[in-house]
Amino acid sequence: MRASLRWRLLAGAGVAILCALAMAWLLMTLLFERHLERRLEAEMTRDALALVGGLNLDAQGRPQLSDEPNDSRLRKPAGGYYWQITTQAGVLRSRSLWDSALPVPKDSPQDHWRLQRRPGPFGEAIVVLDRQLVVESDRPPVIAQLAQDSSPLSTARSEFGRELALFLAVLWAVLLLAAWLQVSLGLRPLARVRAHLAALERDANARLPPANVREVQPLVDAINSLAGVREKDLDLARRRAADLAHSLKTPLAALAAQSRRAREAGADSAADGMDRSIAAIDRVVDAELTRTRLARLGQVRGATAHVQAVAERVVNVLEHTEKGEQLLFAVEAPANLQLAIEEEHLSEILGALLENAAKYARRQVRLNADAGPGWARVQVDDDGAGIAPERRDEALARGSRLDQSGGTGLGLAIARELVEANGGQLHLSQSDLGGLRVTAEWSGDGA
Repeated sequence: MRASLRWRLLAGAGVAILCALAMAWLLMTLLFERHLERRLEAEMTRDALALVGGLNLDAQGRPQLSDEPNDSRLRKPAGGYYWQITTQAGVLRSRSLWDSALPVPKDSPQDHWRLQRRPGPFGEAIVVLDRQLVVESDRPPVIAQLAQDSSPLSTARSEFGRELALFLAVLWAVLLLAAWLQVSLGLRPLARVRAHLAALERDANARLPPANVREVQPLVDAINSLAGVREKDLDLARRRAADLAHSLKTPLAALAAQSRRAREAGADSAADGMDRSIAAIDRVVDAELTRTRLARLGQVRGATAHVQAVAERVVNVLEHTEKGEQLLFAVEAPANLQLAIEEEHLSEILGALLENAAKYARRQVRLNADAGPGWARVQVDDDGAGIAPERRDEALARGSRLDQSGGTGLGLAIARELVEANGGQLHLSQSDLGGLRVTAEWSGDGA
């Protein structure tokens, strides 16, 4: 299975956007957490300044407070908010610590408040703000500590992370849709190139029009250059095949003259053998001449051909052949039925189909044509021996011989190439006359 450029680009864009949004989620949650910590530090610093603002030492150096902070959490045991003031003479702490105490640091800074995460007195994680203060110059320093349970920070960070992840997931879907639109618009010029390539398949003279975007123009130039090389090769092959076929006509004419002289001399058996060989070679030459014309076939826009008129002209020619005089031909087609191909091309196609049918028919050949919206069909039936279903594909192959009545095996192959060169398809099936039914079908522009 071939990989799709569209899905490859979309997959790459989706992965890149997902990685970028995941990194954004991580950085934004970290920034949010730092913002919460800064706000918490500011609030705790304010409370710590209010706490030490009412601090004094008694005669023994024990800390005393003239006014405690007004926060209900400080009065509730294990309330999640704690303060503690430590001196060499004693310790003063909030009621919320109850019978526990905050570990006293030995390296508290003297010039600023320090915020740290530590294990709490009741097994929870806490954030501790501490500082070493000098209340009276002749007294030892005091260590003031203010602590708060850090679980609200973690809860807020988790909630923010979940909501942010949901938002970024929706944003990822929106950006992926935008990437799909961008890729679709970016690949649209290539789609136009692909549509124009169909013209190159039908006509070797066709070329791609200039691209609308600068980046696609080198591809268009390369395809047109390749098409030019192909056209030259086809033209050279056509000329060589035509030259070879025409060059064989003179030796064939000479052999035909020799055959007539042999017959006049009484060598009828040898003359008959020569005539059969000359006829076989002549059919091959005619087939190759047809193929040289086929190499230049192309669907011409605006061209039309009346099926009934062309079929009747072809039948009129076949009725004057030795085999055609023995057959009954029937043409069943609406008088106004037209195909969007050149009349010369339709004559080539119907000639190949009817000639092949006449070659193997016993008494009757019938051509039936009809059409509908966007499709057209031509069927040629005969009452000959037909072809077994398992051998029908072989019958359409170039040079195959099924030995219905001898021959070179070029008739159906030529017909198939002619139909396909004009944008159609050829199928073989069983005819209701008992022989072979050959169906040529066109759809779209060829109908």
